[in-house]
Amino acid sequence: MLKRVVVTGASSGIGAATVRRFAELGWQTVAVARREDRLRALAAETGAHAIVCDVTDEGQVAAMAREVADTGGATGLVNNAGGALGTESVEASSNDDWRRMFEVNVIGLRTVTAAMLPVLRDAAHGFSAGETASILNLTSTAGHDAYPGGGGYNAAKFAAHAVTSVLRLELAGEPIRVMELAPGLVHTEEFTLNRLRGDAAGAQKPYENVTPLTADDVARVLVGAFEQPPHVNQDLIVLRPVAQSSVFHTHRGPLEAKA
Repeated sequence: MLKRVVVTGASSGIGAATVRRFAELGWQTVAVARREDRLRALAAETGAHAIVCDVTDEGQVAAMAREVADTGGATGLVNNAGGALGTESVEASSNDDWRRMFEVNVIGLRTVTAAMLPVLRDAAHGFSAGETASILNLTSTAGHDAYPGGGGYNAAKFAAHAVTSVLRLELAGEPIRVMELAPGLVHTEEFTLNRLRGDAAGAQKPYENVTPLTADDVARVLVGAFEQPPHVNQDLIVLRPVAQSSVFHTHRGPLEAKA
């Protein structure tokens, strides 16, 4: 069976780590993102097929899906592209920030999925009995528990969680499994920095005195879901560091057994 997967948001962080992990395990990879320079470097490192594409642009997404089909097709899709903007309250936040978060986290996810489903189905026509294609949507624990200052991001990731659940129902009976991975506290080079609009000092504060997840940690779990036997569907994987027991509870300092 062909093992070729498309990963969006692949130019940095979890997306880039995911491409690397798939490549390590022998998968053909298609790395999709807006930043051509980073994509080319990742392709040179991993052998990925790079496609420059903004997931919020329907024309670019359609062209991306055609290129995937024309260069060998795909049996997997990771909708990783996303992000957060701002920590203001619902009252004080910006509609422009909310629109951007919905465009990339929700509408972009839908656009890519709709464009790629025919490609996945084309591959499925050649499957042997029991083989499946896979879609995994990277959401967040912010899509399952709300918190102050999370307004737009919470709303977008709750929506992405809902879209994933609906898609699973709509694809019932087809050889396509639909999975969701919702990470908690992950330290990547850009996520919090972008959310805080370049405030480097502020971007480090959530990770002080705690061991967060890394992009590699998330990538290992994500790719592991694709590596499961084809009849196994991990509908929802919630992944947190040991020190984080909920979005409201993060232990800072050493972890010590009680006497």
